[in-house]
Amino acid sequence: MKYLLFVLDNRRFLAFGLLLAFCSSFGQTYFISLFGNHIRTEFALSHGDFGILYSLATLGSAITMVWAGRLIDTIDLRVFSLSISAALAGACFFMASVSSTVFLVIALYTLRLAGQGLMGHASATSMARYFEHQRGKAMSVAALGYPLGEAVMPLTAVVLVGAIGWRETWLAIGAAMALLLAPMVLWLLKGHGERHHRLGERSRQGNQVFRQRQWTRREVLGDRRFYLVLPAVLAPPFILTGLFFHQIHLASTKGWSLAWLASCFIGYAAATVISSLFSGQLVDRLGASRLLPFYLLPLALALLALATSNHPGVALFYMVTAGMTSGASFTVVGAMWAEVYGVAHLGAIRALASALMVFSTALSPAALGWMIDLGVSMEAIAWMFLAYIGGATALAAISGLPSNRMESYRRRP
Repeated sequence: MKYLLFVLDNRRFLAFGLLLAFCSSFGQTYFISLFGNHIRTEFALSHGDFGILYSLATLGSAITMVWAGRLIDTIDLRVFSLSISAALAGACFFMASVSSTVFLVIALYTLRLAGQGLMGHASATSMARYFEHQRGKAMSVAALGYPLGEAVMPLTAVVLVGAIGWRETWLAIGAAMALLLAPMVLWLLKGHGERHHRLGERSRQGNQVFRQRQWTRREVLGDRRFYLVLPAVLAPPFILTGLFFHQIHLASTKGWSLAWLASCFIGYAAATVISSLFSGQLVDRLGASRLLPFYLLPLALALLALATSNHPGVALFYMVTAGMTSGASFTVVGAMWAEVYGVAHLGAIRALASALMVFSTALSPAALGWMIDLGVSMEAIAWMFLAYIGGATALAAISGLPSNRMESYRRRP
């Protein structure tokens, strides 16, 4: 009941966070890959050629995120949100009209930056910054935009491409972004000036949250704890992007039908939603720092199952347990940055972390593809990932992060 009351009391701002997470779908790998065959045919690209172009665009967006993401600390949230909405709409229009591989890379770069990068970044940063005491709940509600997009967007795209063509589909998406997203953002952020003013007042009055040391990005880069928790933070995007990108090969080697593995994504989406909502309550009760060493355990179980069995039921178990970690990731990791390093420079800090995560998603498909070409089995890859998670969990456990939220509320030395 308290959860429901919280959502109702803050429904407009929470809907803003959810909307941005949902719209990040248009820059996500799972959505863009649906157009892969059409793009390769149009520009006479091999699978490898398209993969290289996509990786270059992704790496470029990761580098730009370090600079662009920090702007949310200094620009009004309404202006920032409208700007990235316009950039995403422009990227969709540009994608609909690309005429060469050079322009294709630019279009992919803009989609990855505005969509996967800045949309998700704005959603997480705004929830973490303006919800001090119920941060976990806020981030878990906003995170529902991701599985909602995963459930709705692929089928919608397939239907539209079949009906009007792939270029016309991007044109329709761009028109929807231009005509609907900007007005919705303005309406959902109505009264935000007062919300931001209250945040400033609490800062000037010495609110407990602002007695916490407010780290700059440069200071974070000099903090050893950042490097100790980074492997745990990067584990889900690196591992799951690689496995999802090569899911056809995984199904083939396991003897599963692709239709069965694809249907297991329903379990993944359901587990993501449930885990996100549940982890939000745990973050508010225990603190994100305390939960960080444990949130990878479901993913570890998924990898253990992949490494030891070919039974068709393993596919569903793998997707459900992977979804549990995926759902907790947005809430636990997103809240952890604010909890440990404060909110004054949260945009710059999250931009750095997001850039590294985007970089990992560009690296993992190529790394797994290289191992597969060398004849490394999917079982062996699962064991490697499992060892990585073990090491990442151990590093997070000894990182020295505050064991609860109150320990981080110390004045700057």
